[in-house]
Amino acid sequence: MHGADGQTGALDRKAILRDHSLFSGLPAEIIDRLSAHAIAKDIKAGATIFSKGEPGQSMFAVLRGTVKICAPSADGKDAVFNFIAEGGIFGEIALLDGHPRTADAIAATSCELLMIDRRDFLPLLRSYPELAVRIIDVLCARLRQTSEQVEDIVFLDLPHRLAKALLRLSGDKAPTGGKIAITQQEVGDVIGMSRESTNRQLRDWERRKWIKLERGGIVILEPAALKMLAESEGRTGG
Repeated sequence: MHGADGQTGALDRKAILRDHSLFSGLPAEIIDRLSAHAIAKDIKAGATIFSKGEPGQSMFAVLRGTVKICAPSADGKDAVFNFIAEGGIFGEIALLDGHPRTADAIAATSCELLMIDRRDFLPLLRSYPELAVRIIDVLCARLRQTSEQVEDIVFLDLPHRLAKALLRLSGDKAPTGGKIAITQQEVGDVIGMSRESTNRQLRDWERRKWIKLERGGIVILEPAALKMLAESEGRTGG
C-alpha cells in the first residue's frame, strides 16, 4: 500500500478518506482536496508521535492501531487522557489554534496514520462548512468525554469507574466484546487509581468470566454485565 516514503497513492488516499468516519459522506471535491495533501505514516508500537509543548502543525486520523494521549508528570507517571482507536482523530486542537501540543501522543500498538498539515487543512475548513461541522462535532464529543471522566473520578467508586472506562475504551466492540490494547497500569492511570487497586478489581471480574486479562490487553467477555454495573448507582461516600 505504501511506497518507501510511507505515502499512499492518490486512489488509496481517496478510498481511505471516504471510508474514514470523519470524512465519509463528504462531497467528492472535499475528498479530492484532502487526498492531495494527506500523507500516510506507519508508526511502530511505543514510538512517540508528538510531545506536549511541541508546535502543532498537523492532525492525524487513525487508520489502524491505537494511540495513547497522555501527559507525563515530574515523577514519571503518566496522566492518561484517552486512547484513540481506528476511525478516530487526534492532534486537532493544536492544529486549529496554532498553539503548542497539549499532550503526548504515543503509539500504543503498531499504527497506520493519515497526517494532514495545518496549512493545507485550514483553507478547507474555511471553504467547506460541512467539514468544519464534522470537526466541531469531534471537539464537542471530546469535551463531553473529558467532563464525564472528571465527574466519574470525583463521584464514582472504583468498580463503576472502571466499568465505564472499559466500555468507553472498547468503543464499537462494546456490544459484542473484544480486546482493548491497554495495560493494567494504563487503565489505572485513566481512572485515577493505583495499579494494585485496579488489578484486584480486574482479577475479580476475570474470576466471574466478565473479562480476560492478556499480555498488553484486556478482552471484554461480558459487556452486558459491565454495562449493567456502569449504569447502576456507584457514588463514593463523603
